Amino acid sequence: MSRTISLALALLALVLPLQAEAKKKPKPSGFEATLPIVEAASAGAVPTGGIFSASVGYAPLYQGNRATRVGDPLTIILLETTTASKAVSSSNGKSGGASIIPPTAGLLSFLNPNALNASSSSSFNGQGSAAQTSSLVSTISVTIAEVRANGTALVKGEKKMLLSQGDEWVRFSGIVRLADIDQDNAIASTRVADAHVEYSGKGALQRASKQGWLGRFFNLISPF
Repeated sequence: MSRTISLALALLALVLPLQAEAKKKPKPSGFEATLPIVEAASAGAVPTGGIFSASVGYAPLYQGNRATRVGDPLTIILLETTTASKAVSSSNGKSGGASIIPPTAGLLSFLNPNALNASSSSSFNGQGSAAQTSSLVSTISVTIAEVRANGTALVKGEKKMLLSQGDEWVRFSGIVRLADIDQDNAIASTRVADAHVEYSGKGALQRASKQGWLGRFFNLISPF
């Protein structure tokens, strides 16, 4: 019996670290850096004795060091500011009345004229407003993932920061025009088409800024 228990504990000690390692393995985010394409040297290439080779990197004098090929890095200057506001107001009203005057003589003369008067009215007034302002100023270096025939390129990249109170990351992807890249090999995010910007994190500070699950549950079922 003791031998069986010892064997089970040994197997458990081997399985638990493997499960922990599998859980810690991060999933691909889709914003990983793109490596440059390595062109294999031609087997039948004849050496010319020259020191120039375009396959190891070539940048014309008029182009400088701007990114133009797959795998080349460039800097995205994040200058994102969004301001939105909306206001709604509505009101309506309705009223009506009826009055009957009974005869002064006859069978109905005993009726009180004030008891036969009726009136009704209703009104509604509603107002609503919403406002949101967000700003993001930073820089992130990305790599060219794809170069297209019309002079544009797909870029993507991410920046991770492991802090004492949690992790933060900035992810970016979009389509840039190679001619818009300046002499510092940088481009503003406002000139990037189909831009996807993600700034988030996880840790103690992020958990403290969120409402607890019980509070979210009561807010979901509350009719007020």
